[in-house]
Amino acid sequence: MSTPLSTFDRIRALSERRRGVRWILVLARWVAMLLITFTGLLAITFFIGRKIPIDPVLAILGDRASETAYAAARLRLGLDKPLIEQFLIYSRDVLHGQLGVSLLTANPVIDDIRRVFPATLELATLSIIVGVGIGVPLGVIAAVRHNRWIDHVARFVGLIGSSVPVFWLALMGLLLFYARLHWVSGPGRIDPMYDGMVDTRTGSLLVDSLIAGEWDVFANAFSHIVLPAGILAFYSIAYLSRMTRSFMLDQLSQEYVTTARAKGLTERRVIWRHAFGNIAVPLLTVIALAYSYLLEGSVLTEIVFAWPGIGSYLTGALLNADMNAVLGSTLVIGATFITLNLLTDALYRVFDPRTR
Repeated sequence: MSTPLSTFDRIRALSERRRGVRWILVLARWVAMLLITFTGLLAITFFIGRKIPIDPVLAILGDRASETAYAAARLRLGLDKPLIEQFLIYSRDVLHGQLGVSLLTANPVIDDIRRVFPATLELATLSIIVGVGIGVPLGVIAAVRHNRWIDHVARFVGLIGSSVPVFWLALMGLLLFYARLHWVSGPGRIDPMYDGMVDTRTGSLLVDSLIAGEWDVFANAFSHIVLPAGILAFYSIAYLSRMTRSFMLDQLSQEYVTTARAKGLTERRVIWRHAFGNIAVPLLTVIALAYSYLLEGSVLTEIVFAWPGIGSYLTGALLNADMNAVLGSTLVIGATFITLNLLTDALYRVFDPRTR
């Protein structure tokens, strides 16, 4: 015979039930936000692509195509249907993982993106690691040493990073470190003699070469990526140090910092445990945004360094009027940006109890 639940047990069960319902509602809201945002991205991408003054039929057949061939191709591509119906068909294909066929490579666009996106991901990931590792400590030290030489250095780096065009800095880097000093390898991801020596497992040449134990391939891949990653990392350092410095200056002027120092806490504990702990959550958002911008904004860097990533692929598609590849690449970049923002929102709730 079961004993009746006590009042405390009933309250605890009710609390757990409410907590579970609350998390289900939060998850449902995230899913709804994801669907709405992705649908909006899909619609904007599709309709802008259709309004661009480029005829996809002429891009396929050429300017000298006959009227019969033109009409047949237009019918085959479904361009004779109303625009709304074309959008519904395109949305259905996207949900099934079909982004069309690239006119430039004659491959499915989704296969091309699977091939080129890991190169961009590797470049952006290495850049953000360096950017966080240098930019965040530099911003903290600049705030602590306010108006001293290290603060002036951090502000100068932030000024250069926000004013100098990335393509100019990339060209100057190639001229100095590759053409003059010969410290790094030139454009491209790897020398042709090493191409195909390592099986693709993760999509990152550095990681795959380490797994395979091919140190020559690793050294060659690293010598190719170090300059473009360094260029992008410089802009990350400039942005992250500026934001970290601003956050820390605001926290160091708060009364709780004065109270902590008056209690005799060490300066290191006051800065890194209390002040930095309070900026960790908003700083996480800044880092996620910086990483998103690296994934979507490394187009010029990839062009200068002939990096075979999604930026170079998108540029080639634009120059050749390959609208399937343009729409597919834009959609993937936008979806990545949306996913990172939602992930940041989720981490915000994990690390900051006030947002729950």
